[in-house]
Amino acid sequence: MSAIDLADVQKVFRDRDGRDLVAVDRTRATIEAGEFVCLLGPSGCGKSTLLNMIAGFEAPSTGEVRVAGRRVERPGADRGVVFQQPTLMPWLTVIDNVAFHLKLKGMGKAERHERAKTYIDLVGLTGFERHYPAELSGGMSQRVGIARALLMNPAVILMDEPFAALDAQTKIEMQEELVAIWQRVGATVVFVTHSVDEALVLASRIAVMSRRPGRIREFIPFDLPRPRDVTSPDFNDMKRRVLGMIREESTRKAAA
Repeated sequence: MSAIDLADVQKVFRDRDGRDLVAVDRTRATIEAGEFVCLLGPSGCGKSTLLNMIAGFEAPSTGEVRVAGRRVERPGADRGVVFQQPTLMPWLTVIDNVAFHLKLKGMGKAERHERAKTYIDLVGLTGFERHYPAELSGGMSQRVGIARALLMNPAVILMDEPFAALDAQTKIEMQEELVAIWQRVGATVVFVTHSVDEALVLASRIAVMSRRPGRIREFIPFDLPRPRDVTSPDFNDMKRRVLGMIREESTRKAAA
């Protein structure tokens, strides 16, 4: 069974003048279990809207989204979400931020802390359990957000430009960490990015989206061995191919 199925998914928003705006237009796609898929395309093409429909934050106007064969109607524990900003609770320590949803489920403090420590270690934050968000760097805060999503043990992890605000060196480190975590936990990852380089470093398959109204124009498999050499001819050949597609879509948007 596939991890995610999009069946003729369309999302229409109403603008302030009462006009319909089609953000995502009748998109069909299948994502297999264990894939790392990056959504890439021109700004405003509906990448985040598509991710939000998979997460259950937005309902399709038509069509349906299925995760593990079940129709998505609301957010659920089978889908972990990591946002561009980690949205940590500043009054809670790292370990309590990570374990917060276990507290909501009524789990005792000792048990939820023990479970949280596994994922804090997985994201490289052992020793920072008692720190507060204000004491963390941007990269460390995102590690907390990733650990919190992983603790739910989701089959699908959805990530909306989680490294966009990080400096270049921290971003590279986080990309390497994320690939290592994905390889260990075996979850399906859908990752929104504006960066072609980031998509090529992370993805096992790249979904290039068209200009708005967004559709998945093409899925591109990318099986370059990991860790990926960003200076290699194969990497740069694929980069030119993907950039060409995005430039073509951007030009069409500007001319529309």
